[in-house]
Amino acid sequence: MLASVIRAAYEVGCCKPPKATQFQNGVSGNTRGRPTGAKNKRPRLNDERMKAIILEAAYRTINVRDGERTVSVPIAQAVIMALGVKAMKGGHRSQRLFAELLGQTESANKLLHDEWLDVAMTYKIEWERELERREKFGVDGPEPLPHPDHVQIDMATGQVSLTGPVTKEDKARYDELAAKKAELIEERDELQRELRENPGHDHRDFVEDEIRHTERMIEIVGRVVKD
Repeated sequence: MLASVIRAAYEVGCCKPPKATQFQNGVSGNTRGRPTGAKNKRPRLNDERMKAIILEAAYRTINVRDGERTVSVPIAQAVIMALGVKAMKGGHRSQRLFAELLGQTESANKLLHDEWLDVAMTYKIEWERELERREKFGVDGPEPLPHPDHVQIDMATGQVSLTGPVTKEDKARYDELAAKKAELIEERDELQRELRENPGHDHRDFVEDEIRHTERMIEIVGRVVKD
């Protein structure tokens, strides 16, 4: 999901016009003619229905024994659990099949992880260059979502995370929280300055309680709006 968000945002930028203004695949001068591939629509629809049936059956939950307890798991998970039990009991065929499934899954996850990392790094680098270009030449433009500063890449582990808004709605809420956090910090600093300038404050306990409360609010908002 995160990768799709970055891809969608990256499609519009420097030398990347919106999709709506680009020529569309499959559109020709014969706009009233029979659409390309129309004869294949019914088989494709049937295929999608079959996929939906298979997925619904695979993820329907059932009760199975797991040691001394009964657990509710999807059928797909129950099948893998049963296969693993047979493999542990020495079934060579089950061991081979389990190892193949595990290897294929890990390989697929590795490919997906590498693709996501490549997309994130490309997005971050290209938008940083674009923002530097805008600043250098005084050019205005839409702010990227997510902002490249909010795309965090751990080069030691290759893990990618987003720490900021990724949609316009998120951005509006994020800006609102950022403004609230700034107000809270200003309020806390003012209360602390009041105590420093007046060590014998008549309501010192009350002010200290207000400072603690404000700091808790800053901490809560700070979980979304990082420093």
